[in-house]
Amino acid sequence: MSFNNEIDSVSILPLGGIGEIGKNMMVIEIDDEILIIDAGIKFPTDELYGVDYVIPDISYLLKNRDRIQGIALTHGHMDHIGALPYVLKKLGDVPIYGTKLTLGLLRGKLEEHNLLSDTYLRHVYPGHSVEIGSFDVEFIRVNHSLSDTCALAVHTPSGPIVYASDFKFDQTPVDGQMADIHRLAELGDEGVLALFSDSTNAEHEGFTRSEKEVGETIEKAFKDAEQKIIVASFASNFHRIQQVIDAAMQFNRKIALSGRSMLNNVDIAKDLGYLDIPEGILIDTNDVDKYPSDKVVLLTTGSQGEPMAALTRIARGDHYHISVGDGDTVLVSATAIPGNAKAVGHTINQLFERGADVIYEAITGVHVSGHASQEELKLMLNLTRPQYFFPVHGEYRHLHLHAKLAQEVGVPQENTFIPDLGDKVHLSKDRAYIEDSVRAGRILVDGLGVGDVGNVVLRDRRLLSENGILMVVVTIDNDGNILAGPDIITRGFVYVRESGDLINDATQKAEEALRECEEQGITEWSTLKSNIRDALDDYIYHRTKRNPMILPIIMEV
Repeated sequence: MSFNNEIDSVSILPLGGIGEIGKNMMVIEIDDEILIIDAGIKFPTDELYGVDYVIPDISYLLKNRDRIQGIALTHGHMDHIGALPYVLKKLGDVPIYGTKLTLGLLRGKLEEHNLLSDTYLRHVYPGHSVEIGSFDVEFIRVNHSLSDTCALAVHTPSGPIVYASDFKFDQTPVDGQMADIHRLAELGDEGVLALFSDSTNAEHEGFTRSEKEVGETIEKAFKDAEQKIIVASFASNFHRIQQVIDAAMQFNRKIALSGRSMLNNVDIAKDLGYLDIPEGILIDTNDVDKYPSDKVVLLTTGSQGEPMAALTRIARGDHYHISVGDGDTVLVSATAIPGNAKAVGHTINQLFERGADVIYEAITGVHVSGHASQEELKLMLNLTRPQYFFPVHGEYRHLHLHAKLAQEVGVPQENTFIPDLGDKVHLSKDRAYIEDSVRAGRILVDGLGVGDVGNVVLRDRRLLSENGILMVVVTIDNDGNILAGPDIITRGFVYVRESGDLINDATQKAEEALRECEEQGITEWSTLKSNIRDALDDYIYHRTKRNPMILPIIMEV
């Protein structure tokens, strides 16, 4: 099945991954059919107080759910699959296509949400194509920090669209699986309509170093280490994990795994054949103390300084099994995701303070990126020779630098696009233009709540975090007469025991405001609250130069 050859145009609609690193989601429309590529999360920045994840706004997809033919996945990182549990709850059982490891990691996420149903998970081998509705989608192997990553070629009547969101060209991959440069070149010969390409490392000159180089650093660290070794890494970087396992075997050390995602992902990768773990090398964290310290490796989460992750707790000294001290070696084998640098730096400082020898990216080769640098980005452009170019997967500075690289290798400036989220770009062999825009943006996930945290809630959380809260509690009767109070309770504003005069004066101000209302016969709760708030706002700021949230609470008996 395929589209009518008379159809000569296609629409592209980014719902995530443009101007940001995370929540990747791209929509391709031909005729009356929709194909979705990826559905990822973004981790919250500091101003999103208390938010767990950010996911794409799928309002447009909900209005057009009958047109959706399926979801094709490039790979199993959370910024590409993490939103699927939330998306599927809204869209229903949409068929999902991906490689074996991608679907294996996705299964774990769907199980957590009680959504797992193998009826809509469709396995595709790298190098093969699949029909998704009338879309012919080809999965092309590329290198990345996660096995089984693919670029996608969506074949349209106007030519193939190549979507290479996360990739690099590693000439010595750990698993021996080379990127399919030959197929990318063939598509270029056929005439690529549009290329969507990873912009994460558009600022970095040259080529991204091979993952095998990290193995050499790991091996040297193991050789030099005299006591316990702790390695913190992304739980999905199985090439890195395999190299740690190999080094542990070489130097006769046992490995203990710590962190829920590390335990879960290693189990998945081992079951699917993506990790070779010799029998007897793994031990439980409870048994670490039963072995000499120079015979143990702890492989853990926490490379991003997450407050409750294993490495962070070890650095604080409150891990229930593992401690770190003089002579221990810690490898932080990851780079800080934007927004996490401060937390990572704090964790490293604490580890040094406890006497550990810390090896981290800024001073060694203990980490390499999974994303292409400038020369590889140029290579992708020269292989595919697209008519139109869309830099994706990057903040705006990355996208604009990548656009300049495309122009350097011959893509006309007028054929390079950086659309905003929600812009629907119409593509044909003759021209490309933004057709219209749809609702797009971010939905905030906080606990079990999806989309119920908005700007007002975030503003209140910011105020609470900066200045605390002052609550005024008063009890009145049906006629508005004060029966009890006002009583003032504060949290995060001042230390009450040392601020008795301030609290007493504030209580008097609130009481005066209530007496004025009582004398004027005002019993409307909203007016009472407003008067209390107005009376205290100026007074509190004049006395403290702070603006706590003032929350009047009125009870009627």
